[in-house]
Amino acid sequence: MALISFDENKKRDVALIGRVTLDFNPNELNRTLDKVKTFSMYLGGSPGNMAVGINKLGKKVGFIGCVSDDQFGDFVLNYFNERGIDTSQMTRAKNGERMGLTFTEIKSPTESSILMYRDQVADLEIAPEDVDEQYIADSKILIVSGTALSKSPSREACLLAVQYAKKHNTRVIFDIDYRPYSWRSKKDIQIYYSLLASMADVIIGSRDEVNLTEGLDEEATEPADHVIAEKYIEHGAKIVIIKHGKKGSIAYTADKKAYKVESYHIKLLKSFGGGDAYGSAFVYGLLAGWTVPQALQHGTAHAAMVVASHSCSDAMQTVEQIDAFMQEHKDEKVITELDWEAAL
Repeated sequence: MALISFDENKKRDVALIGRVTLDFNPNELNRTLDKVKTFSMYLGGSPGNMAVGINKLGKKVGFIGCVSDDQFGDFVLNYFNERGIDTSQMTRAKNGERMGLTFTEIKSPTESSILMYRDQVADLEIAPEDVDEQYIADSKILIVSGTALSKSPSREACLLAVQYAKKHNTRVIFDIDYRPYSWRSKKDIQIYYSLLASMADVIIGSRDEVNLTEGLDEEATEPADHVIAEKYIEHGAKIVIIKHGKKGSIAYTADKKAYKVESYHIKLLKSFGGGDAYGSAFVYGLLAGWTVPQALQHGTAHAAMVVASHSCSDAMQTVEQIDAFMQEHKDEKVITELDWEAAL
């Protein structure tokens, strides 16, 4: 039985609000960024990648955001439009703000890093007046990226969108998606992350992101994961997923179940992009009415496929491709039910 239900009369499956950027991934691998000569350009940004992933899985997707009024902004809009992702709620920056740029470094299959250019970026210029109440009302799910809360007017646009979602029975998924570059202080992070988390139906974040949400030191291990999850479940969350890097993640559900999620054994190309693939396939599973373990397994399979590929957005897979991958790896057990208070 599905843990979260959706209003099937709504005409759109998912609306996302937040960051869409450009990724420049190196063509020369296994070296530091200063030794790279050429790059391939892809659409990027966690919400942008998730929009592409959910769309590739066959769901109706729309994006609420702002892009630069130049050729790179054209690239994003054309990319979405060519795939049938609705861009009717996307605006153009009015004061010369540019697309955020991310240069990725692939030093080895397990050692990657990112270099972001985030000064005066277009995606943080989405404003409350750009958020249409009916558009939110017509969507089954609203996905909010935590990066979009880092500055005004984007943070107010996100909070207004969530208010509309709560008013119209649109489910809210909060992907914490912490990026340090735009935030003024850790107190600001705590204020806006905790506010959004208290209104979300699903919360997804790493343990250090959850610590920031709670106003804790990023390396804190207390309180335990399940204690934090219980707090947000009491606020109304149905699912809280806390990631622990290579150790895997734990998904806590409102029916007092806990599931450990591990990775499939595959040959890595890079160590980034898996989270967006995981999230998009997990959301697909929720929309399909699957149980939480089924949705989690689909998510971790999709993540494995994308980290074995050069890009993030262009590497998103279809349902059939993910199912085939899972069949090939059917002997690997990646989802395990845990005692509620168990730790990784």
